[in-house]
Amino acid sequence: MSEQQPSMEKNTQQRTAGDSLGQVQLPADAYYGAQTQRAVLNFPISGYRLPREFIKAQGIIKASAAAVHKELGELDGEIADAILAAADEVIEGRWDSQFVVDAFQAGAGTSQNMNANEVIANVALEKLGLERDRKDKIHPNDHVNKGQSTNDTIPTAICISVHESVERKLLPALDKLIGELANKSREFHSVVKSGRTHLQDAVPLRLGQEFEGYAATVGQMRKQLEQAADGLLELGIGGNAVGTGVNTHPEYAAKMVAEIGRRTGTPYRQAPSRFAFMQNPSAALRVSGLLRDLAVHLIKLSSDIRLLNSGPQTGLAEIRLPAVQPGSSIMPGKVNPVLPEMLYMVCCQVIGNDTAVQTAMIGSQLEINVMMPVIAHNVLQSAHILSTAAEAFCERCVKGIEADEEQCRYWMDRSLSLVTMLNPVIGYDKAAEIAKESLKTQKPLRQLVVEKGILTGDEWERIVQNSLSE
Repeated sequence: MSEQQPSMEKNTQQRTAGDSLGQVQLPADAYYGAQTQRAVLNFPISGYRLPREFIKAQGIIKASAAAVHKELGELDGEIADAILAAADEVIEGRWDSQFVVDAFQAGAGTSQNMNANEVIANVALEKLGLERDRKDKIHPNDHVNKGQSTNDTIPTAICISVHESVERKLLPALDKLIGELANKSREFHSVVKSGRTHLQDAVPLRLGQEFEGYAATVGQMRKQLEQAADGLLELGIGGNAVGTGVNTHPEYAAKMVAEIGRRTGTPYRQAPSRFAFMQNPSAALRVSGLLRDLAVHLIKLSSDIRLLNSGPQTGLAEIRLPAVQPGSSIMPGKVNPVLPEMLYMVCCQVIGNDTAVQTAMIGSQLEINVMMPVIAHNVLQSAHILSTAAEAFCERCVKGIEADEEQCRYWMDRSLSLVTMLNPVIGYDKAAEIAKESLKTQKPLRQLVVEKGILTGDEWERIVQNSLSE
C-alpha cells in the first residue's frame, strides 16, 4: 500500500545543500539532499508515498550495484562497502522516514531514485565518519547511482516490489480464502436449496455446490496471478538511460540480475529485450489487470454472501454471518454484513486503480514510460488491500458462516422451478400449467402434484434428490 504520512511539525533547524541548479535549504537532520528537497517543495500533492516494498526494492538495487561494481573493480572498495552497509539499512526499513517524495511526482520517478541515492550516500558518509553532503567523497549520482538510471531502476523496483507483494502477501491470503470456501463447500454439502438465475427461482442445488463455485473461481484467479507474476522476474536493469547500457561494464547487466536474485532468493532473469522492458512496464500492467479481474469476482462473491444472508426476517436468510459489530446507530439489534461490504469497497478501489494504470501505460513514449510512479503506487496498493481484505473477509466472515438448513428447505419447497423435474413425466406444457396453478393458489408444487395423483410424496422426493449431482 502506498503510505500516507502524518503531518509533522517542521524542523526549524536548517542546512544548505546544493545540486546542479544551486543551493537549497532543507531540514538539518534530513539524510536526503537537495534534489529530494526540491521534489518535496514541487510536489505537495497527496501525502502518499511509495510503500515499504518499493523502498526495500530500491535498497536491493543500490546494494546490488555497489557489490557488482566492487567485484568488477569499477568502484573503490571502501566506498562500495559503505554504500552496501547503508543500502542494507534501507532494505531493513531503518530509513523509511527519509523517503519523503510524494507518489505523484516527477515523470519516470527521477525524484524517487534521487531520494534513494541521497539517503544512501549520506548514511554511507556517516559510516566513514564524515559529515553529510560530502559529495567529493561519496556522490549520490557518481557512486550510489553508478551504472544506473531512473529509467531502468524504477521499472526494476516495480517488478521486485510487486512480485514480493503478490508472492508473499496476496497468494497466501488467497490460499486461506480458497481453503475456507472449500471447507464450507464440504460442510454444506447436505444442505439442499433453491437455485436462482436472473434473481428468479431455478432448479435445486446444494449450498455446498454454490460454495464450491466460489472456491473454484478464486482458485482460478490465484493460478492466473501466479502465472502472471512470473513475468515480473524478467529485469531490464543494466539498460541505463535508454536500454543500451551506456557507461556500464559489459558484464554489469548480467551480474546485476544475478546479485538481485542472490539477495532476494528469487530466480530473476534478464529481460529478453532491455529496450522493450524500459519502453513498457508490461508485466506490471498484466498483474494489475488480473488484480482487477480478481476484484470483479470478489465483488460477485461479496454480493452473493450478502444476498444469501439477507433478512433475517424479510430476506433469503439461507446463511448466517458472524455478528462482528452493531449495524446501526438508530436501529437496535441490527447487524449488517460489514465484512462483505468492506470487500466490495476494496474491490471498487482496485478496479479504479487498474484504470489509472492502464491510462498511465498509454504514457509510454519512445524509450521510456514517464508515468511509472503512478503505476507503482496503484499496483502496489491494489495488491496490498486485496491481501488484507481477503484475509479479514476469510478470518472474520467466511470461517463463521452457518447454514440455515430449515430456511433453505422452506424456499426450495416453494420454488416454482421445481416443476422442471416434471417435464419428463407430464411434459413441458402440462408442467407449466401446474406452475401457474401453484402461483395462483399459493400451494407448494409438491402438494399439488400429490393432490392430483401425478406422483406420490416419496416419488417427488426421489426426483428432487436425483436432480442433485454429488
